[in-house]
Amino acid sequence: MADLQGEINALLGRGTEFNGKLTFEGKVRIDGKFSGEIFTDDVLIVGEGADVRAEIEVSTLIIKGGVVTGNVRAREMVEIHAPGRLIGNIVSPALFIDKGVIFEGNCKMSEAPAAAPARPLAVVKEG
Repeated sequence: MADLQGEINALLGRGTEFNGKLTFEGKVRIDGKFSGEIFTDDVLIVGEGADVRAEIEVSTLIIKGGVVTGNVRAREMVEIHAPGRLIGNIVSPALFIDKGVIFEGNCKMSEAPAAAPARPLAVVKEG
């Protein structure tokens, strides 16, 4: 599981609402309501009581009890801790889902390898 220690660069606290596009560096925690898009090469933490409705592209997503509705692309990992919920599809090389979590969607753990070119099973030469 990802390290939660360290400085949080920004906090969208309980009782706050934001609509739009969020880009950031470092760790950001959302405990309020967010709708839109989230892009970062770093860590997004969705706290207990949060309601996030967004398309998300991050390095690491940690859901600590809130609700995320939308598709998630994570370059490193996704963690969902109880009583968290994620309704949407996940693309991530690593996934942790705690007992008691609700996950409704599909998960793709890695990109599908490129199809190998077709080779003939046998070659017949005449003459």
